[in-house]
Amino acid sequence: MEIRGHCDERFTAVRDAFEANFLADEELGASAAVTVEGQYVVDLWAGKRNHNGDPWEKETIVNVYSTTKTMASICILMLADRGVIDFEAPVADYWPEFARNGKDSVLVRHVMTHQTGCSGFPRPVTPEELYDHDLMADLLAGMQPWWEPGTAPGYHAVTQGTLQAELLRRVDGRTIGTFFRDEVTGPLNADFHIGLPLSEGHRVAQLDVPQGGIDQIVEGQPDSIALRTFRSCRLDGTETETDEWRRAEIPAAGGIGNARSISRVHSAIACGGTIDGITLMNPETIEAALDRQTFDRDLVLGLNVPYGTGFGINHERIPLTPSDRTLYWFGWGGSMGVMDLDERMTISYAMNKMAGGLVGDARAFNLIAATYAAIGK
Repeated sequence: MEIRGHCDERFTAVRDAFEANFLADEELGASAAVTVEGQYVVDLWAGKRNHNGDPWEKETIVNVYSTTKTMASICILMLADRGVIDFEAPVADYWPEFARNGKDSVLVRHVMTHQTGCSGFPRPVTPEELYDHDLMADLLAGMQPWWEPGTAPGYHAVTQGTLQAELLRRVDGRTIGTFFRDEVTGPLNADFHIGLPLSEGHRVAQLDVPQGGIDQIVEGQPDSIALRTFRSCRLDGTETETDEWRRAEIPAAGGIGNARSISRVHSAIACGGTIDGITLMNPETIEAALDRQTFDRDLVLGLNVPYGTGFGINHERIPLTPSDRTLYWFGWGGSMGVMDLDERMTISYAMNKMAGGLVGDARAFNLIAATYAAIGK
């Protein structure tokens, strides 16, 4: 197995952990990246991008599912930083139709922390319907929450992105994919896409999806909010092979990139909002995102998840990193993005052989551990 790319000598442990995933037959193709002060100290890739044996190249990109949520949340934080949107304001202040059926008290903060009560769509939707943002926004505006908003988190696997995208469109006029390209990836020259140009489809790796797809996550949970959430938008991984999915803007699950591009965007956050002279937001906005909003049991994931504003954060009971000032999230199957504001460091991972979990995978955890071992933490 040839591991390609660059790895500073100090971070050899990360390369070793990345290679170990392949040697254990846990990978098909993958990429891993670490930045410190915005500079790549690790930028690796290896393996195959499909079962035909085509190699995973430097420019290979892949659907990273919910790791995309970090990108959508960055967009909303940028709006808050500019004073265009207020996290403590009702969503209906910006989107009046959303006030229906008892949602007039839902705050923008609840959208960012999975507490709107709308963790799924009010009826099952097909992938084809999911590509119609207007339809999805209308369904959420008209639905009755499944629990009292603001009282508990419940992972909004797909709907968080729809809510964020509609909020952004109401206050800015652009779609979230256009905003992200204009304001984030364009200036940063980052190869991450919420809505992929069809001309770039040849670079996308094919996902190797676990048997049973996402249904395995809710087995044995009849009539649960988790079941309702995932059955309202049933994804099995094959949808990512279609042009329709790739060009659609699905900001909670449809982002396409690689570890290098995830770290490029995240490095701006890890470095206080500015990288290479490009400012996404002020440091104060990032610090506010680190404030714990809830650590209650998540009604969908069945776990106590420490949510900041738009991201997972560290908690003393379940620390992801040695740094208290960490923002992160994972994608279905194993991808991840970590931003350590103390070390001004990012850790990113994107692969095409999916494991079964929604929020974390041993391969990613091993890369995180190796990174901190490399810096003596």
